[in-house]
Amino acid sequence: MTSASIREEQQLTDNEIESLSVSKRIIRSMSQKLKRKSNISEDADEAEATSVSLRCLTLYGRGGGCKVGADMGEEFGNSGCRRRSSSSEEGKGYPALCGKEEETIDCFPYIVKERFFRKSNRRLLTYNDAQQSNSMNARLPDDILEMCLVRLPLASLMNARLVCKKWRSLTSTPRFMQIRREGLFQSSWLFLFGVVKNGYCSGEIHAFDIALNQWHKIDSPSLKGRFLFSVASIQDNIFIVGGCSSLTNFGRVDRSSFKTHKGVLVFSPLMKSWRKAGAMKYARSSPVLGISEVNPDCLFFKNQQNRSERRFYRPRVGGVSDVYEDPHRLSVRRQSRHSLDENDYLAVPTNNPLKTLRQKVETSSSKDGRKFVMIAVGGLGSWDEPLDSGEIYDPVSNKWTEIQRLPLDFGVACSGVICYGTFYVYSESDKLAGYDIEKGYWVRIQIALSPPRVHEYYPKLISCKGRVFMLSVSWCEGDGQIGRRNKAVRKLWELDLVYLTWTEVSTHPDAPMDWNAAFVADEDLIFGVEMFKIFGQVLDFVTMFNVSDMESGWRHISRNHVAHDMDASSCLTKSMAVLRL
Repeated sequence: MTSASIREEQQLTDNEIESLSVSKRIIRSMSQKLKRKSNISEDADEAEATSVSLRCLTLYGRGGGCKVGADMGEEFGNSGCRRRSSSSEEGKGYPALCGKEEETIDCFPYIVKERFFRKSNRRLLTYNDAQQSNSMNARLPDDILEMCLVRLPLASLMNARLVCKKWRSLTSTPRFMQIRREGLFQSSWLFLFGVVKNGYCSGEIHAFDIALNQWHKIDSPSLKGRFLFSVASIQDNIFIVGGCSSLTNFGRVDRSSFKTHKGVLVFSPLMKSWRKAGAMKYARSSPVLGISEVNPDCLFFKNQQNRSERRFYRPRVGGVSDVYEDPHRLSVRRQSRHSLDENDYLAVPTNNPLKTLRQKVETSSSKDGRKFVMIAVGGLGSWDEPLDSGEIYDPVSNKWTEIQRLPLDFGVACSGVICYGTFYVYSESDKLAGYDIEKGYWVRIQIALSPPRVHEYYPKLISCKGRVFMLSVSWCEGDGQIGRRNKAVRKLWELDLVYLTWTEVSTHPDAPMDWNAAFVADEDLIFGVEMFKIFGQVLDFVTMFNVSDMESGWRHISRNHVAHDMDASSCLTKSMAVLRL
């Protein structure tokens, strides 16, 4: 062999040896890595076999191991899957996992697990709750739910609205209100206004649930500082008309410096909401109000429509000056031309009074296409002067329209009520007049003999079931017995609409301590609220009289539950309305 070939063979062997050494080094490093991994896995297995699981946190016992019961597998029907404690003799030498991997049991107790699950899966839980509620709602249709809610009493209905948004929206629709109004699910509620506490007009409203005999208090910031207003109810709403407020002592009943209001507020007890209605033409305090349901094609609405079409200014009825208020009565002739005297009124129904009354009953009983109006008459003006003007309010157009003034020499109106489309108004001089709403004029009503009364107590007119009643206070002369002292009693009188005579119906059992007692009627029931101060304490009594059962007489339905923290001035400023809710 040549030297060149020998050198080539040596280089080949050196390269092979070098490549073998590199491969040995790679194999050696790989074996070391595998050895390290095997040592780490063995240490981990030993740690799992001999120590407490990290997932157990602090929920372990003194001897180590998890405190979760070893019988959890039996709870799920698998007796073989049981967690053995490493401290027990039975658990020595056993691995930490029991059974297969899919049968592993978490070391957390159920409460901790549920807490961590809720914390990390809030969105999922919210979605599940929504799905569950939707599934529940799907089981109960809206019409069935509406039928159930419409039968609830008012207090329960208010609580039901707090359950969820769906119930609140479902019970606030006009359809729901209409169903409740037309059904037999309503009961009478009395609303007492004009409360004075600690010398301030607090604006609180006290509502009395007659069916459950419970009083409720409603805060009304809109009425704070307002007093001597009148209230009337139209369907589900209460109208607060006029009133006064003090200019120097805001919130107090102060007539030394005051402002008389034209504004009208509307309170909805079902919705607990307030809103403003159209303001009156003239500012009034303590006006006489009347609510009537009329036909849309009556003369009043026709005149109102013609007036809007012609678009001209109509002067005040009777030609009264807007500036000087006609102090010398220069327009008496024009006013008398538009009003009827006693002879004219007596001549109208002489043809057949029973037929005329029957026609009015039939027209008032039909409810197809009818609407409500409110009349405000009299009261005190901006300078505390008595007013003889009147206005009528249309809730649809939200406007007030002036009506004919009260008849001449009628006196100051103190009470009024609407019956069969006629607004009956009684004066302090014991005169009675009626305003025909559909025809739009006043009629003087000649009464043969007015009931005797004490003039310090103004009479109160009440309309109930198509009948006109009056409550007045008169002297009782000891019932004809010698030695009996005279006493004042409150009596209930009924007006015969055909023969125009008063007939005594009943005597109120309580002594007339309150000269400003409030009385309202609802269907065939008359409710009265009396408040007076005696022995330094203000007392209140709520009474009820059923005109369909006059033999039962008056009965008390509430005593001394409201006025114990009121001022005595509340007796003068109170007013009351009744609603069926």
